[in-house]
Amino acid sequence: MRAHILQHVPFEGLGSIEPWLTAHHARVTWTRFFEEPSLPEAADVDLLIALGGPMSVNDEDLLPWLGAEQRFIARVIALGRPVLGICLGAQLIASALGARVYPGTHKEIGWHPVYGAPAEDGPLAFPGEFLAFHWHGETFDIPPGAVCLAGSGACRHQAFRYGRNVLALQFHLETTPASADAIIARCRDELQAGGAYVQSENTLRNAPPHAYAAVNARMSAVLDALV
Repeated sequence: MRAHILQHVPFEGLGSIEPWLTAHHARVTWTRFFEEPSLPEAADVDLLIALGGPMSVNDEDLLPWLGAEQRFIARVIALGRPVLGICLGAQLIASALGARVYPGTHKEIGWHPVYGAPAEDGPLAFPGEFLAFHWHGETFDIPPGAVCLAGSGACRHQAFRYGRNVLALQFHLETTPASADAIIARCRDELQAGGAYVQSENTLRNAPPHAYAAVNARMSAVLDALV
């Protein structure tokens, strides 16, 4: 399996996805947009994973590679290859499929419950309620032809699937203690601004080990269903 990773900032990486890729003997290649925004041929990708980042899908005037990235995602989707987007990556999938991305009513940071869509029962469906890690201020509309999979108190659209092998997750299931520490260190100012759905740094740093174990297990199950 040839897995290609779209990484937007050094401090948002694969987290628990990395051991899953290793266990599946994936040959992993990267586009690190903070270094060199070159992209492979879409046909050379068996699994595409678009990671998070603090920038907006709507920042194309400042970051011209955002347009090229969305067109690349659209080409991979058109080839029928599995695609996973996380946070910014999910917003990029939404935009690539023609949906609007815009600031949410609430910024959502921390460990908050997510509610699965009751009408969805396919392999990518989520349970009625589960805890996930969040760090986002923007959200998306559900693209034409896509199916909403989950929402939360702060954000109506938390996840969608497009077909059976394209999945967009506004929340993070790949988060590990190390990756949580990294984003806290680089984005601490967002915590200090506060908000109804913004947890304190102390709360984030004291998340119990079983919270990480649960989201990481769900991440592995999602990847198994996706590919």
